[in-house]
Amino acid sequence: MKRDTGELNNIKDKIKSLKGEAIEMSINRGRKKVEQVCAVVKDVYPSVFTVKIENSRQPLQTFSYFDILCGNVIIQ
Repeated sequence: MKRDTGELNNIKDKIKSLKGEAIEMSINRGRKKVEQVCAVVKDVYPSVFTVKIENSRQPLQTFSYFDILCGNVIIQ
């Protein structure tokens, strides 16, 4: 089974271009819990990226590029 990595590479490039910028995110936390947050993309790594979320107890959170691909994280 061959994976299409083109879309995943597009997501990585888009996140890299957003580094340091403020974004709005919808995060699916499971069990019908969707959280709307304002965040800043802090660091970009090969498999994950980190964001600093305003007004949160855990201000720095890590997400995978697959979270965006699967729809668990939506960036507006």
